[in-house]
Amino acid sequence: MSKHAIYDKVSSHLRRIYDQLNDNDLKLLTENILNIIGDVLPQPTKNPEQKWSEKDVISITYADSIKCESEKPFKTLKKFFDNYLKDTINCIHVLPFFPYTSDDGFSVLDYSSVNEALGAWDDVEALSKNYKVMADVVINHCSARSQWFQNFQNQIHPGKDYFATALPTDNLSKVVRPRESELLKAVDTPNGKKYVWCTFSHDQVDFDFKNPAVLMEFIKIMILYSNFGVKIFRLDAVAFLWKKSGTSSINLPQTHEIIRLFRTIFESISPETLLITETNIPNRENLSYFGNGNEAHCIYNFSLPPLLINTLITGNSRILKTWMISMPPARFGTAYFNFIASHDGIGLRPAEGLLSEDEIENLVQTMVNFGGLTSARNDKNGRKRYYEINISLFDALKGTEVGTDEYQIDRFVCAHEIMIGLEGIPGLYIHSLLGTKNNLKKVDNTGQNRSINRHQWNYKKLTQKLDNHESEEHVVYKKITSRIKLRKKQCAFHPNATQFTLHLSDSLFGFWRQSICKSQNIFCISNISTQKQDLFFDDLNLIENQEYFDLIENKTICRKQGFTKLDPYQTLWISNTQN
Repeated sequence: MSKHAIYDKVSSHLRRIYDQLNDNDLKLLTENILNIIGDVLPQPTKNPEQKWSEKDVISITYADSIKCESEKPFKTLKKFFDNYLKDTINCIHVLPFFPYTSDDGFSVLDYSSVNEALGAWDDVEALSKNYKVMADVVINHCSARSQWFQNFQNQIHPGKDYFATALPTDNLSKVVRPRESELLKAVDTPNGKKYVWCTFSHDQVDFDFKNPAVLMEFIKIMILYSNFGVKIFRLDAVAFLWKKSGTSSINLPQTHEIIRLFRTIFESISPETLLITETNIPNRENLSYFGNGNEAHCIYNFSLPPLLINTLITGNSRILKTWMISMPPARFGTAYFNFIASHDGIGLRPAEGLLSEDEIENLVQTMVNFGGLTSARNDKNGRKRYYEINISLFDALKGTEVGTDEYQIDRFVCAHEIMIGLEGIPGLYIHSLLGTKNNLKKVDNTGQNRSINRHQWNYKKLTQKLDNHESEEHVVYKKITSRIKLRKKQCAFHPNATQFTLHLSDSLFGFWRQSICKSQNIFCISNISTQKQDLFFDDLNLIENQEYFDLIENKTICRKQGFTKLDPYQTLWISNTQN
């Protein structure tokens, strides 16, 4: 893309974001942004490579999820992935690794530094030599103890005008909140009392993107990360970016336009870079972040975790099937980011309108029975609603709504077999790869519900468990990694390969994938119940006189009797091509 073309596109985005700017100010702002990115413009590529394939699998982890006393966590993390996951995982999402004050990294003190307790930028670069690195851009807010906010309190630059403010008398009744704390925080300044906007907590003060200087700061931050090897940006809590009294202050048009601007910039300076939007909101709103193929490259598939877990604890796939049928395929150049566990809990806002209130209540109570915790939010009518369930995925699947049973590992593996077969790029939380259980002791120590699923393993103890064939951790690790390795060999599992939901009994869940080149078909069928289930081959529309294979068991499908039986939580990947 020529500099002239970039100028025109950037100027067009800025005009939509800052519609009050006059022509001279718009020109100056455009030139300032071009100056930030100008020195790193690459030669245009005539045939840019496909951005992702069936070989792409992301692991989500904190830098210190695995620790060793003798070294900084970043080095331990790389050592663990090199020794145990290098043939399985090719992309690592390292959750915020910057200096911070709270929320396990999401209250950032300094965006330009690596937390010294974790390592240094050299460690990030070293990781990027062997893996694609995904990093958070904590773009909505920063720590109330950051230098920028200290400058705001003292009314000096930079920071004096970086933060969103409102008055208690403003119409804020429609503002959508993920928390129950007060929205505004009173702060004394030399210019009098100001009320800063705090969407999440009073230690996390929201930026004011109405000030173009804030936008330019984040363009610089993202380019800095890119220079140290980060190729995937997770735009944290981006839906809340633009604030306006009298509105919901979520998903506003200016937020979408800022994402389009970021995409234009990075498609110009680093075409391999991806933007992923973290928007924990109802499904229809979440889908809007694809734009017209010009916003996020990937969106978090937030409805999948609650719906898939609900399916496995109820033994009924009806709701999951209905949702799957309604989901549009991602257009070329975009993809779903599929996950069923992360550092956060199981979000329930994305289940609104998909699960009834009674079904959500049943899901919540089942998770509580398995040691889970919950958090709430206030809806627009001031009524408390469940916001999130906090529980490790391994414990979330230790039973059904009836109670615990002997199928925990089978159910857990089944959940991942479904997830990694779906259209999109799979993301696996490090603790799902390891079968980590609830950490209630850490909750007691931190007072934070989310700590239940943020265990920190000792490297030596973990590797001993993984090398012990009798341990649950070993069994989970071996089963999950074997399925990932199998996935990576199948062109029908390309993130944009065709997908159709199959109409089977409610005790089965199935979908069909076809490779982009149409050479491979895979029928993915899972028994999501505690009882054996019959699968009738006539329901799959298999081609006559063509041989089919179960990829997981690596054996030929015998179709003579017309059906096969699936054990509880067994999955078949029935393909017209063999491994």
